[in-house]
Amino acid sequence: MTVIDFKNASVDFPIYNAGGRSLKKRLMQVATGGQISADGQGRVIVRALEDLSFEFSEGECVGLVGHNGAGKSTLLRVLSGVYSPTEGEVSIRGAVGSLIDISLGIDQEATGRENIYIRGALLGLSRRKIDAALDNIIDFAELGDFIDMPVRTYSSGMHLRLAFSVSTIVRPDILIMDEWLSVGDEGFKQKAESRMSELVSSSKIVVIASHSKDLILNMCNRAIWLEHGRIRMDGSASDVCSAYFGG
Repeated sequence: MTVIDFKNASVDFPIYNAGGRSLKKRLMQVATGGQISADGQGRVIVRALEDLSFEFSEGECVGLVGHNGAGKSTLLRVLSGVYSPTEGEVSIRGAVGSLIDISLGIDQEATGRENIYIRGALLGLSRRKIDAALDNIIDFAELGDFIDMPVRTYSSGMHLRLAFSVSTIVRPDILIMDEWLSVGDEGFKQKAESRMSELVSSSKIVVIASHSKDLILNMCNRAIWLEHGRIRMDGSASDVCSAYFGG
């Protein structure tokens, strides 16, 4: 059974060479991000997440809301396996697919075709699976003969179409997103929206961070409001949105 279980999980980041920073700057950072303290060696420590406990089960689509610096991105990266908790426990059962940075690993000097294999490998796909999906990816990206040209020759739109086409071929149990992906011109956006909807529908658990009230209300059945790395509210999407956004 697919499940995400956090028990008193915290994430700390040591900040080196921070001795010369002014107290005023540190206080400003406290106001917009996590808590700042010092460890036994006198190193500055930023606590990005503090004592998080929750469980996500199959069928839940969870929206994360909160101001910039509240801890949303850090939480997404813990869920994606990029960060590990420095305190507490995190248990994740199920294959995780992350759409946090769809351009991660793209090599500007490699061709589009070569980058499909590079990006696919970073997504955990075997060469056999990439081979099987190759034609679909190329057709979906609408790059034509440019697929065998170096990515540095691509426009920004072509680059995004390639990255999106590769990154959305996965069908994970748990889908992690930082905002809704919508790329390309109007024609491609319709295809992208359709593929994103298919991806969400096929996932057993979805976690998405967003600043859009409408997106959270329309897509999610649960929401968590983060503030200074802590959970301020955890409840239905409608209740959390009413408290966070107002109205």
